[in-house]
Amino acid sequence: MKATHSFKINTVFLATGCNLGNRKAKLYQAEQCVHTGIGEIVAISSIYETAPWGNTEQPDFYNQVMKVETALTASQVMKKILSIEAEMGRIRTFRYAPREIDIDILFFNEEIIKRKNLVIPHPFLHRRNFVLAPLLEIAPDFVHPVFQESVHHLAEHCDDLLRVKKLGIV
Repeated sequence: MKATHSFKINTVFLATGCNLGNRKAKLYQAEQCVHTGIGEIVAISSIYETAPWGNTEQPDFYNQVMKVETALTASQVMKKILSIEAEMGRIRTFRYAPREIDIDILFFNEEIIKRKNLVIPHPFLHRRNFVLAPLLEIAPDFVHPVFQESVHHLAEHCDDLLRVKKLGIV
């Protein structure tokens, strides 16, 4: 008798950003690492150039959002993200520091997870246009599981005034 395995396929939305080095190449490298280490990228936004958040005395960021299908759990995705960031040269120094790469979990299915080192949905995504603009491009109707509002609605009501410019490159 043949053994069958059933794996739950999870949908995770990841935000990537960087403001050091060749920003476009860094986002592409992160995309490749996500594809090989986390799962199949089923949608990816354009790249957006954005003003830095929190610490404004640094170069502008390139940001992007991807929708990934994975058999990994949220905790496993987080471990892979930390590994990818370290592999790509990220060194955590201080909050809002310039960075080689930053990868955040925005949503994991429609789950709400609150653990010491893992909070999903991302607690600030609804307040940051540099996340909402690319997310709006690929998932306007996705409903935030905490606020029960669509990404489109969150983007329309976001009070973030920092510059976000779509570059039109993927």
